[in-house]
Amino acid sequence: MNEDLKWFKSSYSGQASTDCVELAFLANTAVKVRDSKATEGPQRTFKGRAWSAFIQAVRDDELGAL
Repeated sequence: MNEDLKWFKSSYSGQASTDCVELAFLANTAVKVRDSKATEGPQRTFKGRAWSAFIQAVRDDELGAL
């Protein structure tokens, strides 16, 4: 699980925030996601199209309050 990835913290994550995620972009357009407070914990991988659909749903406010 310790691949050589460059992780980016969400711009919505702040010092006082308890819900933080980090992303790593893979060469095949997939995206890995992990909890920034548990970096050795589980990671989820999303294919490019699935990630794009998720981002669009967030932008369109289709997910509501989770």
